[in-house]
This record gives sequence, structure tokens and C-alpha cells, in this order.
Amino acid sequence: MLYIIIAVLIFGILVATHELGHFASAKLLGVKVNEFSVGMGPALLKWEKGETLYSLRLLPIGGFCAMEGEDGGSADPRSFERVSWWRKVVILCAGAAMNFLTGLVIIAILYAPATGFRAEVYGGPIEGYGTENCGLVAGDRFLSVDGHRVLVYGNARFYLDRAGETLDFVVQRGAERVELKDVHLPYQERIDENGHFTRLRGMTMAVTADTTNFFGKLLYAWNTALDFVRTVWISLGDLVTGAVGLRDLSGPVGIVDMMGEVGSQSPTLFDAVWNLGYLAALIAVNLAVMNLLPLPALDGGRVFFLLINGLLYGLFRKKIDARYEGYVHLAGLAALMCLMLAVTLSDVGKLLGR
Repeated sequence: MLYIIIAVLIFGILVATHELGHFASAKLLGVKVNEFSVGMGPALLKWEKGETLYSLRLLPIGGFCAMEGEDGGSADPRSFERVSWWRKVVILCAGAAMNFLTGLVIIAILYAPATGFRAEVYGGPIEGYGTENCGLVAGDRFLSVDGHRVLVYGNARFYLDRAGETLDFVVQRGAERVELKDVHLPYQERIDENGHFTRLRGMTMAVTADTTNFFGKLLYAWNTALDFVRTVWISLGDLVTGAVGLRDLSGPVGIVDMMGEVGSQSPTLFDAVWNLGYLAALIAVNLAVMNLLPLPALDGGRVFFLLINGLLYGLFRKKIDARYEGYVHLAGLAALMCLMLAVTLSDVGKLLGR
């Protein structure tokens, strides 16, 4: 129960930091903010400073930043509606930027005690596959697998498992960078006694470790954050192609349950903190990417309409009627709520089915 409470707080803080990005950028760019709230529901504490009302609310599940004229209809020259288009774009994107920055900072803190990082290298051929002359040499460090850059440990194995039998590599061989084209590495598909699907290729993977310094840790933290972004895009692609279905998705209920389970199953308190921190960073970057998708009701959808209106005005001196844009966002919000309801019911069903 303790870890579930911690997970709820972490999830709420990540949503609140998103709103903090909107708030800070709005203040910086001269847009009037009527209220900034941490938490949702009934207010526990309120205080006013300058033109903004600050509040702390009962439910620790996010927050909001209420800007003047955000939904139109304001004559205030400092309203969100009346500022220049580039200010609107910055303010709308600032929430996602804050989420990404939060994830990056968490990763950097987690990696701070590290003295080095593991990397995947080619271990050698497996007899019977005919891969002895594939071009790879034992000790080759994978830099790219089938066009995908190896950013962090685990990437080489992941993309090997997703690739076909013929693929391209970029490897580090001593001081030399070597490109290998059309490398044939056949695999056998097997299902073990536990029902797990595996692909066995005609090669082995070995591990090496590099020592690092402060800047090396920052670079690896940055690469980890970029890998999180790439993971989200891959997941979205799998969703679109049907490789994953509704039951593979998780909403707030499923995420909180997963974080609670990870925390409670960690062997030590240090491991629990590290694992929860890593998940929090992944969720933060996930929120950043998802919020910038050009879909109605999301920040990315509003940016998309700003860009379309800018293009229409430049070409025809006309813009999309604000009412119609509002209808589109309202329909998008309704669709998003229906999806969240379906995912939540699926999460609850999975919990009850254990």
C-alpha cells in the first residue's frame, strides 16, 4: 500500500510539472495567469500573489494552469487569445518540455553514483548456423543495428529481435568504425516450456563495461531519455499496426499498480527507489511525447491548429472559425475520455483477474 501511495504521488507530480511548464512560460512571455493549482478537487489552501491565485487541492492527481482568454472571449490584451502566435506555441509546448526535462533530471540523478555503463558487443558465431564468415568479429561493439542507433545497453538485442534475417550493422572495431551491409544472420523461432517466444540467431552477444566521468554520465542520461522517446514511437507504431491491442495499454490505474508492484518486489529500499525513479522518468518522457501528438484536445493538436491558421492566413487572409476549432477539440476530448474509460476498465479487469 505504501508503494501504491508513492506511485499516486509520483504520477500526480509529473502531471503537475507539465502544468508548471505552461505556468512558467506564460508568466515569462507576459500572459496573464488567473490561477495555478497543484492537485485537483476541493481547495485545501489558497493564496493570492499579484494577479494570480495559487491553490493546493485535495486530490494529488495533477493540477492546472488557468490562463486568461485560454478558451477565447477575453478583451484583455495580455490574454492567451491575443498574444502572438509564437508565444502561444512556446506556452503550449512548454508543458511537454518540462516533462522531458523532469525525466532527464531524474535519469541523471539515478546515474550519478555510476562508475561506468555496460555495452553490447559481438560474442562470436554459433556453430551450425553458417554465420562464421558474416563479417562481424568477436569484440565488435554495436553502434547501429539495422538502421537503429544503439543509444543504451539493451538496444542491440532489442533491434536484433525485431529485424529480419538480413540486416546492416555499424560497429566499433578497436579505433575503427566499420559499416557492414546485408549481413545474413538466420534465426530460429522457439517457444520454451513457459510459453515464452524467443528468436535464436546464429550469434552470441557479450557485454563490456566502460568507465565514465561526469560528462559521460550526462551523455548517457541524455541517450536514455532519447531512447525513451523512441520507445514511445515504437509502441505507437505497434498500436497502429495492430501488433498490440487494448489489453496491452495501461492508464493511470495500470501504471500506479505497476509502480506499486515494482516497488514492493524490489529486494532492497535502494532498489525500490531506483526502479520507481526509472519508471517515473519513463512516464515523464512518455507524457511529453504523447502531449505533442497533433491530436484534438492535446497540446500538439492546438499547436497544429495554430500552424494551420498561420498558413491559411498567409495564403488567403482567413482563419478557421474559433467555434469550429472548439468543436474539434471538444470531440477529441470526448474521444480521449472514452479511450481512457476503456483502458481504465481494462486495467481494473486485469487487476480483478489475477
